[in-house]
Amino acid sequence: MPAAIKRLRRVTLDGQLVGYWEREAARLDALAAEARFGWQRRSLERKAAYARAQGERSRAREAARGSDPILAEPSGGNSPG
Repeated sequence: MPAAIKRLRRVTLDGQLVGYWEREAARLDALAAEARFGWQRRSLERKAAYARAQGERSRAREAARGSDPILAEPSGGNSPG
């Protein structure tokens, strides 16, 4: 095999989870900003913090593997129009 051929990096589950948890935290932050009651806002903020922690955990696993997380494209991103 020629040395110029690069091996394709595969997308790992942790790599996908990094993007998922970032999107989930952003969604929860938006919901918290629109919450009517303080207890709803605090609950959503706690869930967003938990989502960010989960994302950091997956990012750390990817770093331990020696690769940067590869974010997968959203599944509905290729629709025409």
